[in-house]
Amino acid sequence: MLIQQKIGNLQDFETDNRTVDWLNLEWFEVNKRILTKQTTLGTTLHLKFLGENPQYTEGDVLFQNDKTIIAVCILMCDVIVLKPKGAYEIASVCYEIGNKHLPLFIDGDELLIPFEMPLFNMLTAANYIVSKEQRQLTKQLKTTVSPHVDNNNNSKSLFTRILDLTSK
Repeated sequence: MLIQQKIGNLQDFETDNRTVDWLNLEWFEVNKRILTKQTTLGTTLHLKFLGENPQYTEGDVLFQNDKTIIAVCILMCDVIVLKPKGAYEIASVCYEIGNKHLPLFIDGDELLIPFEMPLFNMLTAANYIVSKEQRQLTKQLKTTVSPHVDNNNNSKSLFTRILDLTSK
């Protein structure tokens, strides 16, 4: 079955007596424009989002008919959970993780990073509060290397604002 667009999210659909067939995705597959995978009930899906980044999220509905709804499920995985103590610690950890070009996720007041033992050991040795847990990585912190200018904050870039926070 060819899927070229999302049609909504499961929370906005009436499931009635329809079966929800899950398309399980790993966290690193949520931005894939072209992907072929099987649902939990065995339906082969060919996902082709050529014009845009799909950015699949938990519960995205890809197909529906009278009997079935096919929706996205982001699988749990091993993650490093970091609980920063303050703004300085957030800035320094984000800087270190950014230098390693690793993805960073946010969940409330916690930072989540896909588990890597060397990074876990480094963060532990630096006395950060870290733990290894099973979590869904769904809210990726989006960053780019270009300056982020916010007209409501004196036109300072994101990097400049972080430096201002950490230099106090």
